[in-house]
Amino acid sequence: MEFAIAIDPADRVATSAPATWAADQLRDVLGRRGMATQPAEWSDDASPTVLVAGAGSSAVAQRLEGTGVEVPHGDEAFVIAPDPDHGDVTIVCGGGPRGLVYGLLELADRVEHAARLTPAFPRSPVVGRPFNDVRSVARLFCSDVEDLPWFHDEGFWDRYLTMLATQRFNRFSLTLGLGYNYHRGVTDAYLYFAYPFLLAVPGYDVRVPQLSDDERDRNLVMLRYVSDGCAARGLDFQLGLWTHAYAWLDSPDARHTIEGLSPDRHAPYCRDAVEGLLEACPSIGGVTFRIHGESGMPERSWDFWRTVFAGVAGCGRSVGIDLHAKGLDDRTLGDALGTGLPVTVSPKFWAEHMGPPYHQAAIRERERPVREDPSDRSEWHRYMAVSEGSRPFTRYGYGDFLREDRPYSIVHRLWAGTQRLLVWGDPATAAGYGRAASLAGSQGLEWCEPLTFKGREGTGIAHGRTGYADRSLEPTDDWEKYAYAYRLVGRLSYEPDAPADQWRRALAGSFGATAPAAESALASASRILPIVTVAHHASASNNYFWPEIYTDMPIVWTDDGTRSHPYLDSPEPRRFGTVSPLDPEVFSPVAGYVRELLEGEPDGRMSPLQVADHLERLADGSVRGIERVEISVPTADAEVRRWIVDVGILAALGRFFAGKLRSAVWYELHRSTGERASLQRAVDHLAAARDAWSDAAERASVYVPDLTFGPEARLRGHWVDRLPAIEADLQDMRDRLREPAAAHGNGVDVAALVDAAERRPVVDITHAPPERFVPGEPLTLSVGVGGEDAVRVAGVRVRFRPMNHALAFSTCEMRWTDGEYTAGLPGSELTGEYPLAYAFEVRTDRSACRYPGLGSTLTEQPYVVVRPARGRRGS
Repeated sequence: MEFAIAIDPADRVATSAPATWAADQLRDVLGRRGMATQPAEWSDDASPTVLVAGAGSSAVAQRLEGTGVEVPHGDEAFVIAPDPDHGDVTIVCGGGPRGLVYGLLELADRVEHAARLTPAFPRSPVVGRPFNDVRSVARLFCSDVEDLPWFHDEGFWDRYLTMLATQRFNRFSLTLGLGYNYHRGVTDAYLYFAYPFLLAVPGYDVRVPQLSDDERDRNLVMLRYVSDGCAARGLDFQLGLWTHAYAWLDSPDARHTIEGLSPDRHAPYCRDAVEGLLEACPSIGGVTFRIHGESGMPERSWDFWRTVFAGVAGCGRSVGIDLHAKGLDDRTLGDALGTGLPVTVSPKFWAEHMGPPYHQAAIRERERPVREDPSDRSEWHRYMAVSEGSRPFTRYGYGDFLREDRPYSIVHRLWAGTQRLLVWGDPATAAGYGRAASLAGSQGLEWCEPLTFKGREGTGIAHGRTGYADRSLEPTDDWEKYAYAYRLVGRLSYEPDAPADQWRRALAGSFGATAPAAESALASASRILPIVTVAHHASASNNYFWPEIYTDMPIVWTDDGTRSHPYLDSPEPRRFGTVSPLDPEVFSPVAGYVRELLEGEPDGRMSPLQVADHLERLADGSVRGIERVEISVPTADAEVRRWIVDVGILAALGRFFAGKLRSAVWYELHRSTGERASLQRAVDHLAAARDAWSDAAERASVYVPDLTFGPEARLRGHWVDRLPAIEADLQDMRDRLREPAAAHGNGVDVAALVDAAERRPVVDITHAPPERFVPGEPLTLSVGVGGEDAVRVAGVRVRFRPMNHALAFSTCEMRWTDGEYTAGLPGSELTGEYPLAYAFEVRTDRSACRYPGLGSTLTEQPYVVVRPARGRRGS
C-alpha cells in the first residue's frame, strides 16, 4: 500500500527544517508498518494523503472550514483533521514549525502504536494547544566513567532528542558542573568547570593538562551536534554552567585540573569563554547559571557575574539567561536584566525532591526567617552569605520571586531527589505538575530526569547507569526504562487535560490486555514516595535524604549517639518523630500531631496516621494491579519485568513508611503519657515496617549491590544495607517495652483520642473564589458547610498569605451569617505585590479538616490562588 505526503512548497512553515524532519519521521514510521510513501503535489487529492501546511496556508483554512475547527494560532499549536470532502485525506496544520512538528509526530506516534493502521488516522479533529511556555528536561553530566559514553554517542542523541520532541518537550538543558555541591574533595572534575574542556579561548593559555586537544575539540563538536540536533527538531537548547570554580580545595585525587588561570583573569576569561561557546554553537538558545556559593563564587560576587553576563550579551544574538533562584539577590538579578536579554528565574519545586503536584504552601520554618550575616562563621558560610543569611527562603521554593510586577520569567525546576532509580509514571501527578507549572503566571517546568546524579562525586561504575545485576533488564539507552515517564511529563505539561489515549497507546504493545492494570499499578506506586517526601522530610538536601533507598532515622532517641544518621537539618532532638514535613502548612509532624491531640486542639492538617492510611491504600492498589500483570503476561519482556520489580519495591516501601509513621505516633504518645499499650502498638507497627523493608530488599536483588549516587553510605549501596539500622531501632523499642512501666500512665484514654481525631468531619464545602482582589481593599470570602457533620462544626477559619515564602500565614476567624461563614481579609495585608493563597480550616469539638485538600488522588492543590486586579487601588 502506498501513502502520499504532500507539503505546500510555498509554505515557509511546512518547508522549515523542523517540519521537514518531522515529515521524514512520519515516512519512516509508515515504512516500518509496511506502507510505502511517495511525495505528492499539494494540489493532489491522491488517496490516502497527508496534507502538511502552516496556519498561513489559505488552502488549509478552506479545508478546515468544513470541520468546524479553527486554524491553529501560536507556534506550538496544531490540528490534525480529516478532510471533510476527501475521506482518505488527513490535514496536519501547525501554527508554526514547532506546532507542525507536534502534529506530524502525533500522527507518527498513532501509526507506530496502532494495532491496525486505519484507526491511527483520526476521524475527528485532534487539536493541540500548549498550556505551558516551557517544558524542559535537564540531563546532568557528572561522571566521566558513566557519562562520556552517551555524551560522545551521536546515535544516542538522535534517539533521545527525537523522543523528547515526540513527547512535546520544547527545551533540552544539558547540565554541566552540578556534580559537586562545593569545590572541595573533587575527584571527577570532567566538564565541572566546563570552558577549558570545550574550547581554547584566544588570549588565554587556560587548559586541562590531563586532556588532549583532540578530546577537547571533540567535546565541542559534540556540544554543537547536540544543540544543532535540538534546533533541527524544534527544541530549544539550554546549556547549564553550574560551576565557575577553577581550583579545587583539598582535592589531591582530582583526575583533572585547570592551569593558566588567576583571580585577576578569572572573570574576563569566563566572559570570553561563554561568548566563544555561543559563537561556536549558534543553536544554544539559553544559558543557566548557578549564582549562589556552591557555584564556586562567593555570594555577592556582583562584579564577576556582571562580567560573565556581558559575555552572553556579546555573542551577537538574543540568548536567554536563566538564574537558579537559590541565593539570588536584587543586584545580581538587576545586572542580568541590564543586559537587555530575556531573563528567567528558576526556583526549586519541592526543594531538592519530588513531592505531590502542587507548590508547597509553606516552606519549613527553619528556612523562612532572615538570619544574621553568617560570613564570619566559616569559609563555607562566607560563600553562602545570602542563601544562609539575608535570603534563606530562596533555597527550597519560589521564595519572593512571584512578584506581580516581575520583569522576568519563572520556570520551576523539579529536582531529582525523591525517586531517581525506580520506574515512575502517574498520569494524575504528571497532569498536576503541568497545571502547577503555570502558578501565578509562571512560564513552565524543568524536570531533572531520572538517574540524575548517578555516579556523582567520582562514584561512576562502568556497569550501566540503570544498575541492573540482571543484564537482561538493561535497556539499550538508559532513558528507555523511563520512556513512559517522559511521555507523561512531556505531554501532560503541554496539555494537562489530554485524553488518556496519549499515554495508553504506548502500553498496549508490552502489556496487551493487562495495560489498564499496569497503568493503575504504576500510578498508585508512583504516588507513594512523593507523599512520604512531604510528610517526613528528614532533610531538604537530596545529598542526605533519599527515601527510595532510605537511610533509617530512629524513632527511639538514644543519648549515646549509637543510632547515628545523616539528617542534620532536622529539629533537635533529631529523631523520627520530630522531623518537620516539607510543607508544614498542609501536613502535621508526628510530635506536633501528638501534642495537638493531647491538648485537644486539632488544626485539620493531614496527620501522620492519615498519610500512613494513604500509603497502605496505594501499596495495596499497586500490588493488585501488578499481580494481574504477572498472571496474564507469563513470558514478559524486559519492560514488563522492570515494572513488576519496581512496582513491587515501591509497594513495599509504602508499607514500610506506613508502619514507621504509625509506630512513631504511638511511640510519641507513649513518651507523653507513659501508656504501655501505646508502646506495644509502636513495636507492632515497627515490626511490620521492618518486614516490609525486608520484602523490598528481596525484590531488589535484580540490582547491583552498590548503586552509586555519591560517595557517602547514604547515597550508595542497596536496600539490604539499610536493614541493620531498622532492626536496631526495633530492638531499642522492644527494650523499652521490657522496662518497668508506670502503673496506669497518666490516665489518658489514648486510643479514644486518636479515634476521635482521625474521624475527620464529613462536610460538604461550597466556595466560589473571587476572580481577583483589589490591592489595599478588604476581601470578603464566604463558605457554605453542609453534609452529615455540618451540625458538629464549631467554627471555620481562613488561613491566608501573600505568595511569598518569606512570610508566615495569617489566620482570620470566620463568622456565621445568613447560613454561611464569612470573613473579610484586611486590605493592609493585600498589597497586590503578590498573588494571594488561602485555605479553610473546619473544626468540630475533637477534630478538624482543611479545604481544599489533596483530593482522593492526592494530586490536587490544597489552597486557592487569587491574583490582584490590575491598575490602581479601587479601579
